Amino acid sequence: MARRALILVEGSRYNGPLYVQAALRLGLHPITLSADPAQYDYLAAEGIEAIGVDTDDLDALIRECSLLRATYDIAGITSAGDSFYATVGKLCRYFDLPGPDPVSIERCCDKFTQRQLLAEAGVPVPAFRVAANATDVQCSAVEIGLPVILKPAVGTGSRGVRLCGNLDELAEHTTYLLGGKHIWRSSPRILVEEFAQGPHYATHIMGNEVIGIEAAEFGPPPHFVYREGIFPAPLTDDEQERMADVSLSCLRALGLGWGPTCIELRWTKVGPVVIEVNPRLGGGPQHIQLAYGVDLITEHIKLVIGNEWNLRKTHSHVAAWRNLLPDRDGTLDWIDNGSLAAAVPGVAEVKFYVEPKTPIVRKGDFRDSMGYVMAVSPNLAQTEAILQRAVELVSWSITPFPTAYE
Repeated sequence: MARRALILVEGSRYNGPLYVQAALRLGLHPITLSADPAQYDYLAAEGIEAIGVDTDDLDALIRECSLLRATYDIAGITSAGDSFYATVGKLCRYFDLPGPDPVSIERCCDKFTQRQLLAEAGVPVPAFRVAANATDVQCSAVEIGLPVILKPAVGTGSRGVRLCGNLDELAEHTTYLLGGKHIWRSSPRILVEEFAQGPHYATHIMGNEVIGIEAAEFGPPPHFVYREGIFPAPLTDDEQERMADVSLSCLRALGLGWGPTCIELRWTKVGPVVIEVNPRLGGGPQHIQLAYGVDLITEHIKLVIGNEWNLRKTHSHVAAWRNLLPDRDGTLDWIDNGSLAAAVPGVAEVKFYVEPKTPIVRKGDFRDSMGYVMAVSPNLAQTEAILQRAVELVSWSITPFPTAYE
């Protein structure tokens, strides 16, 4: 009898290892298809099968999966990120497997189209325009009113996203995006967006069920690099209900509702405003498992392979995480092994993505994180205290790069 395989299109340093481990626990043989399998160090470390293939070429992926079917029973196809989620939907349609609607995913992943559909459905979103050149960007920003956020119309992980407070910053970032430094996954189009101000939240959804809402904070502007998060967010019943209602209205407007969705919002002076709908799990959903006992990655894989999932909470704690963000560029001289932080009661995980002697070059997006600390306890105050104590026990040293005149 052929082994049941789970095909993963590309990986991710956050959720990739979790999908591999969950697949193994479910008795599946995970196989990662990637344009560059070597970029995912966890594949080699855990001896996971990986195949090099052009993941931007749907026909090449179909051929590879067809070849694999000669050896394996392909139980399901999915991805740890959203960049290839529309492709996953097309593969699932081709091989008659459970999967997301590729048309809905493609519309959602185009941020301009997404906002158009949300606005037409009456979902509260920031004012927005789309621009293809510097003149359009400036005109759009003046119409909306500074400060504005510039972001690629298609992209993930806050790559190329910047808050621009004046016309000089606007021109500088426009030049960066259109001048060849930013790598575009599609034709260059810039979303110019009103800066909605207020606390930031993320609604975590599976299917049509709201699992919970997370509070999150960013590091210093002008970039949007996540600094920390708390799950579940400390909200009133009214705030919880209003954000859940708005989030579910996003699914209806965008034709989503199969599998995971992560919806980012801000609570502004007019209430919840939707910043972005991501047709995937939020990065690193371990905190949800710590707080509620629900393993969203395992439950997502169950859906992918046609099994019944179980989203029932088994307990109710408060989990929090803090990203370890460098305050300068330079060479990482040393970073401790995290053993002191990990020994603090209530610390669930300490993880590093970097090693000593690594060059640290901040990019202003998710790649800036050097690692994270995660904690859990029965209540918010205790969790925050545990996290703070643990983070203070993590130390490192970065020597700035030598300047040209030294």
